[in-house]
Amino acid sequence: MAVVWYGGAPDNRGMLWEAFENALMPLRCVFCGVRTCERERYICSGCNEDLRHAAPPPPAPPLEFELTPLAFEFPLDEAIKAFKFRRRLFYGPALAQILCDACEVLPDDIDAVLPVPLHWRRRWFRGFNQAREIGAPVARKLGVPLVREVRKRRATPHQSELEYRQRVRNLRAAFIVRSALRYQHVLIVDDVITTGTTARELARILLAAGVAKVSAIAIARA
Repeated sequence: MAVVWYGGAPDNRGMLWEAFENALMPLRCVFCGVRTCERERYICSGCNEDLRHAAPPPPAPPLEFELTPLAFEFPLDEAIKAFKFRRRLFYGPALAQILCDACEVLPDDIDAVLPVPLHWRRRWFRGFNQAREIGAPVARKLGVPLVREVRKRRATPHQSELEYRQRVRNLRAAFIVRSALRYQHVLIVDDVITTGTTARELARILLAAGVAKVSAIAIARA
């Protein structure tokens, strides 16, 4: 499994370790297993072309901008579920790569990134927050900090198991902002957007906490 750097810009030791790792264990495409070049990294050009790209939807208020570059279909859907629910962590860098590549079309005034928070019990059970794993590389790509003042204070059923109205009720008062925020434009990061209920609820509380604009990005739309 590839080493993922989370400590800001890598120093020379990190770059040397990455070169050593690539020589010892050459990068391979997470979808087909073929050896990739440095430019391709975790997804080969053939598999990248096979992933169906999705047109960006019009943003739904209160979101300023919404981006889901890919469709939630095979093999991407299976990769996301394996990463999220079966701890196949080797998919993480590839999924983060998809988001980082899509950053080119984001608004240029984004000054913070918010991975969708998990309730502490679910994070403890899962062992990690998948949105944090793919959101941290996006923050590094944009050169902005992660928002750490937002928490999920109430455990809720999985959104994927609910209908639209149930999703809205499920997230009511589920998130809390612990202090006023000074960011102007926050980017919410998630793995999949379905109805957009989670992103809009987070946008609502961010705006109430003093943020001027909120946008959202996810790997795919279901």
